[in-house]
This record gives sequence, C-alpha cells and structure tokens, in this order.
Amino acid sequence: MELPVVNLKVILLVHWLLTTWGCMGFLGSYAWPNFTILALGVWAVAQRDSVDAISMFLVGLLATILLDIIHISVFYPVVATSDRGRFSAGMAILSLLLKPFSCFLVYHMYRERGGHLLSHDFLGHSQEHSAYQTIDSPEPPADPYAVPERKGQATQGY
Repeated sequence: MELPVVNLKVILLVHWLLTTWGCMGFLGSYAWPNFTILALGVWAVAQRDSVDAISMFLVGLLATILLDIIHISVFYPVVATSDRGRFSAGMAILSLLLKPFSCFLVYHMYRERGGHLLSHDFLGHSQEHSAYQTIDSPEPPADPYAVPERKGQATQGY
C-alpha cells in the first residue's frame, strides 16, 4: 500500500492551527501538552535524521490522545455554553480525531528514518545509525618498541 506523501510540516501546521483554535475555550491543561508536543515536532523537522526526535514526537502524540479525551470530556460542559466555546470544543475534537491518522503517518516517517521497535527503546536506549566508522581495528596494535625492518639493508649488531 502506497502512502500519500505528507510532509511533517503539514502535520504540524494543521495541529498547531487546531490547537490554537481549541485554546480559545480550553486553557492551561489543554494548551501545555499540545504545544509541548508541537515543539517536539519542530525538533523532528529540524533534525531530519534523528530517530529520537521523531520517536518522541510520536509518543507525545499518542499521549496527547489520552490527555485530550480526558480534558475534553471533563471541561466540555463548562466550555460549550457559548458559540466561541462550541467552536473551540469542535476544533479540539477535530484535532483529537486527526491525531490517530497523524500518528500513523509519523510512525511511517519514524520507520523511514531507520527506527525499529526492536532496535529503539522509547525509554532512551537508541541505536542511532551513523555515517561515522569506528577507528577500532580487529588487529592488535604494533609493538611501539619494535625496530622497523629495512629492506635491502643488513642490520648491524653492537
């Protein structure tokens, strides 16, 4: 199945816009986690090859799904008493409905960056792929006190 080409910047822009409109009625406890996750998304855009940045953004999106469900269900009766509040609640709900699809797309971006569930632990133990090679060699180092052999010359003893 071929995925549509969706840029991470588009996902961030859509969620930023919906979060901003959602904050018109919902304050503090809705804004903090959502804008924090958007900041992680900006980090994932800036660090195009970082598995850590995209994985933290993905885990954050998953966490905000649960937080948004709790927040909207608790504060909806208070917020939805005016037209502005209903609009704000609608945008927060729309953002919540789009987050699983965004998680799906971000997960595929995570896989494209080289992340695998078995090789990357979300608790902080990552196996970053690097273009650098180690300077370690399988051969033991040469004896620093050995005299190099000279070809074509006889060695003289004292």
